[in-house]
Amino acid sequence: MTESPFSRLDPEAILSSIERATGRRLLNICRPHASYINRVYEVQDEEGNFLVAKFYRPGRWSREALEDEHKFVADCADRELPVISPLPLAGGTSLSSCENILFAVYPRCGGRLVDEYTDEQWLELGRLLGRLHAIGGLGQAPGRNRLHPQQTSRTQVDYLRANDLIPAHLLPEFIDVVDELLETITPLFEGVDVVRLHGDCHTSNLIHRPGESFFIIDFDDMVVGPPIQDLWMLLPGYLEESRLELALLLEGYEMFHSFDRSTLTLVEPLRAMRFIHYMSWCAKQYIEDGATLVNDDFGSPAYWQQEIADLKDQALVIGESLGRALS
Repeated sequence: MTESPFSRLDPEAILSSIERATGRRLLNICRPHASYINRVYEVQDEEGNFLVAKFYRPGRWSREALEDEHKFVADCADRELPVISPLPLAGGTSLSSCENILFAVYPRCGGRLVDEYTDEQWLELGRLLGRLHAIGGLGQAPGRNRLHPQQTSRTQVDYLRANDLIPAHLLPEFIDVVDELLETITPLFEGVDVVRLHGDCHTSNLIHRPGESFFIIDFDDMVVGPPIQDLWMLLPGYLEESRLELALLLEGYEMFHSFDRSTLTLVEPLRAMRFIHYMSWCAKQYIEDGATLVNDDFGSPAYWQQEIADLKDQALVIGESLGRALS
């Protein structure tokens, strides 16, 4: 493990950099928020306004990739989609830097998470995502990842191998399972239309405000990929167990954007890719900032044995789902 890339951030540096970037005088308040990847702080200006500053982990995204994220959010805000846009900073950009760490500043926007959606809320979420993807299709994001087995997933597997994180006696089995899985699912992604996506659309990134619509927040994992990516993680279970919720989502979605129902075959492959994504995400935490480990067992033989077993199980689920699609 190396020194945390955020080790030079202290309250004085944080507050002074935000003051310079926003032109606002701040009170002596700097509250950290929970965040595994980035560093997030709540501050308050002298007029009583609360702001949230996000300091991006160095090396994770290029400046171009962060600008792509902010451009997508701005496009959404311009079309009155409920998002939280970064504030304009000195120099007319939405990014500034502190100790060579890029950061953005947002107005604080409270709200609550919803544990279980009503039928009307499923429809509302469908409308929200339909509008989001209609906007996503209007622009490009050249600095962002393409969600594809041979691009994002293969890169993540290569990262795990390059850092010698998998025990040597388990590595051959892991590679065999992953290679076979990616070979199986790759043809399913060929010819599929892609747009700018939120990329990490689960319930914790949707907040509800009384009397208002849902807000979609945290575009940090924005990707270019098939629209189904932003739908499947909201479902309460596997596809066969979530037909009612899916039907309501799509009913709302198709009011604003067409949906290719053949891409439902991508749900279980995308779930497998999510497994690989999560392994890589935990690995980066372990390597770059051990203070924020997500899984205490990460890297142990037991951890990798369980991951291999989960990938094998998911490969069986994918085979069954493809069999149903062809029958």
